Amino acid sequence: MIRIWLAGLLRRRGGRLFAVAAGVATAVALLAALGGFLGATQATMTAQSVRGVSVDWQVQVASSADARSVLTAVEHTPGTRRALPVGYADTSGLSATTKGTSQTTGPGAVLGVPAGYRSVFPGEMRVLSGRGEGVLLAQQTAANLHAAPGDTVAVGRAGLPPLRVRVDGVVDLPQADSLFQKVGAPPQSQPTAPPDNVVLLPQARWHAAFAPLAKARPDLVHNQIHVRRSHALPHDPASAYTTATGSAHNTEARLAGAGQVGDNLGAVLDSARSDALYAQMLFLFLGVPGALLAGALTAAVAGAGAARRRREQSLLRTRGATASRLLGLAAVEAAVVAVVGGAAGLGIAALLGHTAFGTAGTFSTGWALAALVVGTVIAGATVLLPARRDLRASTVVAGRATVEHRRVPRAAWWTLAVGLLAVSLVVFRITSRTNYALVLAPEGTPTLSVDYWAFAGPALLWAGGGLLAWLLMDLVLRRGRPVLARMLRPAAGPLSGTVAASLSRQRGTVLRAVVLLALATAFAASTAVFNSTYLQQAQVDAVLTNGADVTVTESAGVTTGAADAARVAALPGVRRVEPLQHHFAYVGSDLQDLYGVRPATIVGAGRLQNAYFSGGTARQLMDSLNRRPDGLLVSAETANDFQLHPGDQIRLRLQNGRTHQLRPVTFHFAGVVKEFPTAPKDSFLVANASYVARATGGGAIGTLLVDTGGSGTQAVARHVRAALGPAAHVTDLSGARTVTGSSLTAVDLGGLTRVELGFALVIGAAAGGLVLALGLTERRRTLALASVLGARGRQLSGFVWSEAGLVAVAGAAGGMVLSWALSEMLVKVLSGVFDPPPAALAVPWAYLGALAAAVAAALALAAWTAVRHARRPPLTELREL
Repeated sequence: MIRIWLAGLLRRRGGRLFAVAAGVATAVALLAALGGFLGATQATMTAQSVRGVSVDWQVQVASSADARSVLTAVEHTPGTRRALPVGYADTSGLSATTKGTSQTTGPGAVLGVPAGYRSVFPGEMRVLSGRGEGVLLAQQTAANLHAAPGDTVAVGRAGLPPLRVRVDGVVDLPQADSLFQKVGAPPQSQPTAPPDNVVLLPQARWHAAFAPLAKARPDLVHNQIHVRRSHALPHDPASAYTTATGSAHNTEARLAGAGQVGDNLGAVLDSARSDALYAQMLFLFLGVPGALLAGALTAAVAGAGAARRRREQSLLRTRGATASRLLGLAAVEAAVVAVVGGAAGLGIAALLGHTAFGTAGTFSTGWALAALVVGTVIAGATVLLPARRDLRASTVVAGRATVEHRRVPRAAWWTLAVGLLAVSLVVFRITSRTNYALVLAPEGTPTLSVDYWAFAGPALLWAGGGLLAWLLMDLVLRRGRPVLARMLRPAAGPLSGTVAASLSRQRGTVLRAVVLLALATAFAASTAVFNSTYLQQAQVDAVLTNGADVTVTESAGVTTGAADAARVAALPGVRRVEPLQHHFAYVGSDLQDLYGVRPATIVGAGRLQNAYFSGGTARQLMDSLNRRPDGLLVSAETANDFQLHPGDQIRLRLQNGRTHQLRPVTFHFAGVVKEFPTAPKDSFLVANASYVARATGGGAIGTLLVDTGGSGTQAVARHVRAALGPAAHVTDLSGARTVTGSSLTAVDLGGLTRVELGFALVIGAAAGGLVLALGLTERRRTLALASVLGARGRQLSGFVWSEAGLVAVAGAAGGMVLSWALSEMLVKVLSGVFDPPPAALAVPWAYLGALAAAVAAALALAAWTAVRHARRPPLTELREL
């Protein structure tokens, strides 16, 4: 009997069965494809984090331990690829006499570096001038001493004569923060900035120079073992973090107090694992609604044949079929739908994962099984459960009891809808307040916590919005028939009243189509807005890190000038060039970066966002610097530390451009700057460049911000390097995206965007066209009878187009309102994804236009098909029904 039943299903209801399976396939494919994105994202973040670490471990050798024994132990630790000893010593100061002038610096650090260090740890230092071996000066140190390769520098040693060395080269230390960390100290005890004065000596020379100091003052000299570890780690950042920190702790236990591990690798993975959780949040916030919509569409398709299924059940019962046998046949139908839809969905997901995410995007077995389980649940809920419900309600008594049991007062539904929206608003206010953290990742702890309560806001808004759309449309169809008839008159003509009455009596199918279209539109539009805002902020983050599309910064001993700016401005692809001064200023005893800007032009050239500032917009604060040249913008940390208020006088100590001596310069506090191109994250200052130049007697340009209009940045960077020579340090946006490290904004969402928006487009079109088509199919008998009673073709067409127009207008209106609210809520709740937070949503008008066109085309196709059937001979239609 099962074989006969299946054959009949395929022959008589193959189209509807295929449609139900397609709904299951959509849900399975969406979940599996997003699972592929999640796996690819986690692997990308782990790889980026590991790639950005130069020295994986810095093992601090205890003062009483033997450095050679510690080195041997670390070298034999599983996973260690290379380990080299590095000496650290404090210097009381440096001095040099160059070009007839003498310069002296404050305390600093002297490192003893072994041969081959640069090849083992290539990211730890970058040669700017001279050789990369021998006696090397850090870039800032060379600038402070006005020293260059070939000059002689005196290195102070406490209680010993100065050590005189000849400089062989000048280097940049990109990883200076970790290089000079206090191993084992808590984060709040770490130095706020690396030392300004650093000298690197060959290891043998360092030992000869500081061995006597180590005996007399052991607190000024210590040793470290720098370690390069194997990067064969799990793809998941959380698992990689557990593996890396476990190895570090195991090594510390084996050293038994002889050494302490500074785990730089674990530190970056610690940050990446919270970003990985945000990737999972993206999956839940953006993927689950799509799967639910696919399930709702499947239910709508399956429910459209409910009347026919009840007739078939009644026929089979009269031929002796038991309830268990009928339930078994429904289970077979659900199984066929689940198997066909699941297989098709996994095939689509595999294809999408390969094309959108590459080989790393292939979903795992776990994601495949999870997606299949969801597909099976959807098939059972849309095919098996309705059949079981119809069997229980097959008798008159049971049917009456069921109807009365289901009857809920409309006032209760209105109360529920308002309550859902109110609770959603409350949850949103709580989860979007200042300092709220969706993902909490305490530093150094192996566990992370997610506040899943935040999901309640969007979920309740989604449910409450859909229910409110249903109730409002139901109210219009029940109580607004006269108004509805007038609205439908252009399409239905004299039959507008009849059409309005028909829609009111059979409003169930109209309500289903309107609500599904509204929810699908909201899903597609909110997903598109979120993705567009994400991509916008990823670009803003890269521009903020790099400074501009292309940035030219000073190197040691080399400064850019007006001639260089003019030369760069004349290069092909360059729209404009903005010069930026860079100084160092003392605020009390705190040394901070000071940026001199041209207030009239910096806003556009630097792409300054209003979110970068507090107390005014970017334009307003720059205008204040223009009106009052001695104005000063300070970071929020500085404003809090020094209790500054608008108008307060601030005296900074700046280096004079001619004598190079520190001199006090008076400024007035004008506002707070939270972010600024090329500036550090913590403390910095922004002032009027002309005022700084007059006060210091020097206006040397430290940075050129090059605007290319966002295109051709790599080509322009090559032109700039060729024009300014190898001494210029030139960076572009492509490099800045890598510098952003493991931040989720460094992950390319292009593949995810294409997959999600493609599914949203399909779901939106199906919600409009397919559901309308099913509703009109249920009215084929009504249209055929109207034709028998004398309705003309134009009148029948008006009937169909009226319903299509009503569904389109009501569904689109509800979808736009709901999508706006959802977009605002998603961006606010997921604010941890954005760095910096967006000042406004980015609306992808092109995609929204494509969505509107797809939905309109699907509705038009459904209506045209119904009109074509309506104009067929009525007896033919009635026989087929």
